[in-house]
Formats: sequence, C-alpha cells, structure tokens
Amino acid sequence: MEFSSPLQSATLLKRYKRFLADIELANGEVITIHCANTGAMTGCAEPGDTVWYSTSDNPKRKYPNSWELTQTQAGHFIGINTASANTLAAEAIEQDLLPPLAGFNNIQREVKYGEENSRIDLLLSDERNNLCYVEVKSCTLLQQGQGYFPDTKTVRGQKHIRELMQMVEQGHRAALIFLVQHTGITSVKPAAHLDPKYAELCQQAVAKGVEFYAVSTEISPRGINVMKSLPVITTV
Repeated sequence: MEFSSPLQSATLLKRYKRFLADIELANGEVITIHCANTGAMTGCAEPGDTVWYSTSDNPKRKYPNSWELTQTQAGHFIGINTASANTLAAEAIEQDLLPPLAGFNNIQREVKYGEENSRIDLLLSDERNNLCYVEVKSCTLLQQGQGYFPDTKTVRGQKHIRELMQMVEQGHRAALIFLVQHTGITSVKPAAHLDPKYAELCQQAVAKGVEFYAVSTEISPRGINVMKSLPVITTV
C-alpha cells in the first residue's frame, strides 16, 4: 500500500481532543493536523517523536494535513491510521501470507452479522460457499519487547470476540488478524494487564476454534507493505 502523495515530516508537540495534533515544522512553524486514530495510541504519540503526514488538496478540509506515521525516538515506524488495517489484511490474504486462509476467492468488507449488531471486517467465501468471518485489529503497542492488543480497555473488541465464537458455533470458520503496524513488534499477545476480560475471551475463543493470526508490516514514508506471519501468544 503506497501513500498517494509524498509524506512530510515534523516533530510532535502534543496530541489532543483525539482528532488533533500540534506539530513543529523544520522552520519552527507550528501547525495543527488531523489524527484519524481515535484510540489511546499508547507509545505512538510521545512529544519529540517524528510525525510523517500527508496533505490533501480538498479545499473544504479545515485541517488539510493528516497524521500517517510515527517514527519513534527509538527508530521504530508505526502506522497510526487504523483505517489502513483492513486493506492490509486483505492484501496479506490475497498474497497467501496466511496459508490457512488460502483458497477463498472472494472477500467482502463490512458485512452485517451476529447477534450484537456488528459488521465483520472481512467475509471470505469460496466456490462452495464456505465462509470465514475475519475480524482485523491494528496492533501498535510495544512494551518490554512484546506486542500487545488492545492498548486500553475495549468493550467493542470484547463484543467482536463473542461474535466470532458464535460464528464457529454456527458451523463457520472465524478468525482474528492482528495487523501489526509497528516495526518493533515480533509477536502479539492479548493485553491482560490492560483488559483482562479481553484476554480471557481470547482464551475462550481459542478453545471454541476461533483462529488467531498476526501479520507484520514494512513501514516507511513511501508506504506500508505486509511482510510475514508472526506468532500469536494467547496464553496469559
């Protein structure tokens, strides 16, 4: 996935109101940019980090610049636009980076399903109408050398795990893909220290037959590319 326009860099001053961030350009000018990530962004938004941002030519936008990447002071690149995760996960499936998910010739997005009024990120199907429901989560939290999801309590994420278990009970396949948008993460683990209920549900889901995968990415100001499968550690 290449960025549609060249990214520019600046220094992060602060992120606030979830959608906004102040950055300092090389010439000392301070501007406000839009942040598409509404999550906690733990470890992804430290003052002094390098922000890589895109610029829109839409004259109606109040904030024409959008935060795309963080380059941490440790040298890691992080993709902070969570909207990219589904596209990258679909690319990983199409490129057969996850062999257990090979063989599906059709991918639908944002399909309504389940008893809790959810939308599945990716619905895979084959010529015999076998289905696999795939939920995608953008993983960006690195602590003590371990990648974690989530980076804060997620009631919505808990709901998605329950929905996946219901699909397995109905005779379908169901999977969760942790799309790793952090170049320092080499394995992913449910963050029991931040959301113990989510971690507990993940263990229940494994026992039910829900499949868990993680995919690494190569991240640079040119774009984000899926690379390879990573280990998922579901035990607490």
